Amino acid sequence: MNIINIAWKEIKSDFRDIRTAVFMLALPIVLMLVLGTALSNTFTTSIQIDDMNVLYKDQTNGEFSQYFSRFVDEAKQSGIHFKKASKIVSGKEVVKQNKYDGYLEVNQKGIRLYLNERNSIEGSILQGMLTSFVDKYNVAQEVVKIAPDQIGTVFSTEKHHDYIKNTSLLPKKSPSSMDYYAIVMTTMIALYGAMSASSLIAGERARKTGDRLIVAPVRKSEIFIGKVAGNIVLNTVCILLVVLFSKILFHANWGDHFGTVFLVLLTEVIFAVSLGLGISYLTKSNASTSVILMLVIQLASFFGGAYFKIENPEGIFKFITELSPLTWINRAVTKIIYTNDLSAAIPAISLNIGIAVLFLLIAVISMRRREGL
Repeated sequence: MNIINIAWKEIKSDFRDIRTAVFMLALPIVLMLVLGTALSNTFTTSIQIDDMNVLYKDQTNGEFSQYFSRFVDEAKQSGIHFKKASKIVSGKEVVKQNKYDGYLEVNQKGIRLYLNERNSIEGSILQGMLTSFVDKYNVAQEVVKIAPDQIGTVFSTEKHHDYIKNTSLLPKKSPSSMDYYAIVMTTMIALYGAMSASSLIAGERARKTGDRLIVAPVRKSEIFIGKVAGNIVLNTVCILLVVLFSKILFHANWGDHFGTVFLVLLTEVIFAVSLGLGISYLTKSNASTSVILMLVIQLASFFGGAYFKIENPEGIFKFITELSPLTWINRAVTKIIYTNDLSAAIPAISLNIGIAVLFLLIAVISMRRREGL
């Protein structure tokens, strides 16, 4: 019962600290909005292609010219507009000046295409369409020799049936900028729980209330467990509120296995609380504890991808990123959400709990050696 009372007291006192509550809730929400909006283009996997304008000179006549005119008319439906060049216009020059996406010279020898290297995507599209047209024309020439009455089917624009349908069993999904920052801001603010945990016992000593707790009819172990449990509950509630706000305000995707995601986040909270508590016993003053924890959290956030996405690091940089707890936590959460890989939670949970136990042992051994808290 003493443990529950101490934990409840810890929760109430922390919730009364408006500055801490605003920091834990407002900071991740604001950063989600700012970074998710400002860096949205870096997460875009599709490319928007505007209508294309192509200049051409047709020096042919007869059958090929008719087919090419039909091709020009049908290309308009795809947003590719062909314009016939006058005799005084130099097609190559206007393409160099980037006034047109391409220039065609059509004569009896074939089709010659001139492109601007700055428009590589548009150039590839034009090359593909012209290659398809030329292939169809060559097929038509062979059809004429065998069955002239079937020539119309070669250039037919009627819809063809898809006899083969490809379906991906594991469709590639990736987070948008807002989805990404919803994850990394949540895990980052969970790590900030180490700051409040560092004052659980040190704060009692600083306020000179530690001696009063020692003489009270409460065991050291009950004080320790109650404070740790209360802080874990408090930080877990804050994390759940951040997840809820990100879901409601930014429609962040938290997947279909939130129970597993929550388990990873819970173990991170335990890790953060244990980290803060352990460091507070290893240092001599509250100021040095705060400096060390802030440095650790900021480095972990930077190399863990909290501020910008880190993709395919190599060499020493990869080694450093792997040392950040946010790296393995964010990787696990992302895999759970976007690939339904529930086994990805095991390494993250194991590392979180393993390191948490280490720092809790440091705190427990240090407390036992002290006369007070």
